[in-house]
Amino acid sequence: MSTVIHDAGREAARAELARGTFDLLVIGGGIVGIAAAWTAAQAGLRVALVDGGDFAGATSSASTKLVHGGLRYLQTGNVKLVAENHRERRTLAAEVAPHLVSPRQFLVPIYSGGPHGAAKLGAGVFLYSALSAFGDGLGRVVSRAQAAQQVPGLRTEGLRAAAVYTDHQMNDSRLAIMTVRAAVAAGAVVLNHARVEGLRSRSGRISGADLRDALDGAEFGVDARLVLNATGPWVDRLRALENPGAAPSVRLSKGAHVVAKRHEPWKAALTIPLDKYRVSFAVPWEDHLLLGTTDEPYEGDPGDVRATGLDVAQILAEAGQAVTVDPADVTYAFAGLRVLPGGPGDVTTAKRETVITEGRRGMLSIAGGKWTTYRHIGRVVLDRLGVGSDVLRTMPLPGLAAPAAVMHRLTASEPMEPTVAAHLATHYGSLAFDLAELVRRDPALGAPIHPEGPDIWAQAVYARDHEWACTPDDVLRRRTTLTLRGLDTPDVRARVADLLRTPTS
Repeated sequence: MSTVIHDAGREAARAELARGTFDLLVIGGGIVGIAAAWTAAQAGLRVALVDGGDFAGATSSASTKLVHGGLRYLQTGNVKLVAENHRERRTLAAEVAPHLVSPRQFLVPIYSGGPHGAAKLGAGVFLYSALSAFGDGLGRVVSRAQAAQQVPGLRTEGLRAAAVYTDHQMNDSRLAIMTVRAAVAAGAVVLNHARVEGLRSRSGRISGADLRDALDGAEFGVDARLVLNATGPWVDRLRALENPGAAPSVRLSKGAHVVAKRHEPWKAALTIPLDKYRVSFAVPWEDHLLLGTTDEPYEGDPGDVRATGLDVAQILAEAGQAVTVDPADVTYAFAGLRVLPGGPGDVTTAKRETVITEGRRGMLSIAGGKWTTYRHIGRVVLDRLGVGSDVLRTMPLPGLAAPAAVMHRLTASEPMEPTVAAHLATHYGSLAFDLAELVRRDPALGAPIHPEGPDIWAQAVYARDHEWACTPDDVLRRRTTLTLRGLDTPDVRARVADLLRTPTS
């Protein structure tokens, strides 16, 4: 098993961060920063990664949990982008993280008077599947009756047919944490809950950062040849520390989601056209439904972004165009901020592209991009560093395994419930055997965290000791999905807090 990283691990990480000069300091532990750190470490650079909160603590854990080619991009004629997304989507699912990225069939219901007709959508999903070399089957149009068999409660009034295509889905937080682990395995030094207090400068160039540990107040610094600002919605705030007169480089769009209980199995997800450009999703996820998303300009403090009652009402109403969700079934609502290129125009039609700027004192800032193509972001950074990225290989994430095989071994060799085994297999891959070993040593860790979920206490211990979890939110919101599924009770939260205060053996 990996090295314990609890209290002593944080002290060791701070000491290592303060030692010598790194080739690259990445500030920001969202998926953009994590990917940059992973790629640079693979290339042999000495890399540091810090975040003021938790890894994937903001935008990166507030996505629609999809790894997709971007069906709607065909609407704007961006065929090349869709083809590139498809290639990366299939690489993630087949070679990088098959234990964390899984295929999901989608239906696009076609209603009388809707924004798109059957012929147009049929051609669109056929082209979409062709751009992935038909690796996920043939995009096609199915009858109203066939569509109703796939999605319980699908509104059939006015339903003419449905277009069918395949994409992939994932658990964004766990994919991020596994990528952090991959970066560490490649040599990166990482620390979450480490806030930047100021930037260091030498000979007129940014040369590192002064930090404060948000958990115990310890102050330390990091020196680096290059500082990468990957702070997402905060990117311009850090740029202002380098140059108070720097003009804004990005604008923000708020995307809210709703999680609701699902009472029957769904065989497919829904992509619901709202108008010519916007869609809403209703996706089976974690035995619940994930609904959304919104797309509205946001100008407030990024740390204050929340899903409001109006957001929830809007999402339920938009989902209601195709399927009814009882408000009483809502277990959680969350919101994140998309980072978009600055400029005029509606955020709903703004390009979802990566924004890269270099400050007058040498700090490189990078923001935006897509979960689907997150691995490419690190290559962009290496190119800017003058380090050839063409030699990098496709590297799998820790735990690479077929979930079905892991589940079979767990149920065959351990006294473990099939639902628990399946849960561990699809969230940890082969690392599930590390959790089984924890249960073998202490059977109490095999007890459920909440009686209505498959999560076990070994996951909380593992999150503390091997996945940088320091707060109850780290454990309940990101290392697991108990919060999203409405299982984050006061008793559970108190027990997790006690566990996090318990020294490791």
